[in-house]
Amino acid sequence: MVKHVILWTLKDELSAEEKENVKKGIKAGLEGLKGQIPGLVEITVNINGLESSNADLMLDSLFEDEAALKAYAVHPAHVAVADGKVRPYTKIRSCLDYEV
Repeated sequence: MVKHVILWTLKDELSAEEKENVKKGIKAGLEGLKGQIPGLVEITVNINGLESSNADLMLDSLFEDEAALKAYAVHPAHVAVADGKVRPYTKIRSCLDYEV
């Protein structure tokens, strides 16, 4: 099994209301991929970080293996969410992938 964890920071020019809407859209889009992508076991997006956080949201996902993670990265359903709901609104992306 492979964990795929991402932290994003949203663009500064977004208002607080826009940031909340963007976070909800990212959560719905990514969590909606469950059952659509082979090898994707679990996917959760946390949008409610504490004040002490220095990122705006986190993706926590689990894949059957590294090959499944690589296939997810280019899967059309994932690319549509990434290009439509994530990339236009984020300024920083940090990722950690590891075996469990």
